[in-house]
Amino acid sequence: MQNILVYQAQTYQTLEPANKRKIQYELEHVYTRLNRIRRNRGYSFEHVLVQKLSRNVWNARRLGGSSANLPDIIAVNNKESIFLSIEAKSGTSDSLYVPSDQIQRCFQIRDMFQVYKTAHVILAFKFSQKRRVREEGKTVYTHRKLQEYYKVADRYSKIKDLPIIKCTYDGRTFEMRNNQTRKCYLKDYVMPF
Repeated sequence: MQNILVYQAQTYQTLEPANKRKIQYELEHVYTRLNRIRRNRGYSFEHVLVQKLSRNVWNARRLGGSSANLPDIIAVNNKESIFLSIEAKSGTSDSLYVPSDQIQRCFQIRDMFQVYKTAHVILAFKFSQKRRVREEGKTVYTHRKLQEYYKVADRYSKIKDLPIIKCTYDGRTFEMRNNQTRKCYLKDYVMPF
């Protein structure tokens, strides 16, 4: 009888961690799904940009992801000798950020194509219609107008220590360097679509 009680106690103890593992797995599954949705939003924006740019005399291609050390999109107009290296960001928050290493990649690719008379690094920002807000520990989505901005980042081409670029929902741009933020007034680029 004593062996049965010990066995039942051991069984009970082994069931409890299994339940904890199941709950942990379910939470990981939810976070994985949310990350997949977030990434798909970014891929979708890049895909739509390529479709819009690939008309008439323009050709555009989406390049590999961030692990490929390439910009998101390159676009060329061979007729007018124009080259665009584009880094695209999309999201549901009020601010979007472009890390300095991603800006650097755009400049490296742009500098490789010196046969083009005009070459620009473009930072593309898309603020989706859903705005994500944290209220009382919960994530709430509210509706707003869809906004897209295309900013020229050529002024940073000669700088070695590139800043992080922040764009707000109203189109203002800031550079962030050494925990300091200041306005940078990047020019708007008129896209050919």
